[in-house]
Amino acid sequence: MTDELVLEDRPAEGVACLRLNRPSVRNAQNLDLLHALDDSFTRASMDDTVRVIILAAEGTDFSAGHDLRRTLRDEPAGAFRSQGDATDIGAAGGQGYMAREREAYLGLCRRWRDLAKPTIAQVQGRCIAGGLMLAWVCDLIIAAEDALFIDPVVAMGVSGVEWFAHPWELGPRKAKELLFTGEAWNAAEAHRLGMVNHVVPATELQDFTLALATRIASRPAFALQAAKRAVNATLDLQGQRAALDMAFEIHHLCHYHNRERFGQEGDPSGMPTGVKQKKSKP
Repeated sequence: MTDELVLEDRPAEGVACLRLNRPSVRNAQNLDLLHALDDSFTRASMDDTVRVIILAAEGTDFSAGHDLRRTLRDEPAGAFRSQGDATDIGAAGGQGYMAREREAYLGLCRRWRDLAKPTIAQVQGRCIAGGLMLAWVCDLIIAAEDALFIDPVVAMGVSGVEWFAHPWELGPRKAKELLFTGEAWNAAEAHRLGMVNHVVPATELQDFTLALATRIASRPAFALQAAKRAVNATLDLQGQRAALDMAFEIHHLCHYHNRERFGQEGDPSGMPTGVKQKKSKP
């Protein structure tokens, strides 16, 4: 184990494996981790010997979501790699907050979803809120039998995580149920809903995912790119891109409401035990 936030290796010909490496905090995502992951995705994308990218995680859990101990509001403007208007990143109030989340969450997720090479999420343990975002942007998801998925943020007064792919991944009615209740769904249910491609014993997760990645990597690289682009374009023509943008705006309406009503990011009535929210800055 090293201090690197994302570990990289090439476990088989044509395959890169990127592993989130904050197991002590269940791979909770701070800005440094997201930037490190973006760097790793970029290196794998630019490596002509790589045809398939696996996204995995060290430890017992894939990801506990966003690291709430240090939010994007706490980061200096210079820490962001602005994909939009740099002036917005440094702005006060909702203008700056939306710009920061648009870059670090929506923007990076969209970039990773549109990578030219096939990506496979290898998920074990808990995959919570922001963890769903990382899995959902991948083309395929392989889950261990112990995997649990949950987006509990409606209880906190927010409509859902920033990459609001729930209706596309779960179907509209199941998405509503799981958002309304905040209940977890297991790997078998995720497979039944079509969110997960395969469910395997935890002891076989790594080998199964690598075998699948190796099989895909044997296909012509340009044909893989073309197939991925065609499927993603179909989703966009069906309205996915516009829907994600609108859901992001609704997400921030919730933040605004909570700050106006309660003086903090979330509705305290639904906050899970141990979750602390900072008061909004004036």
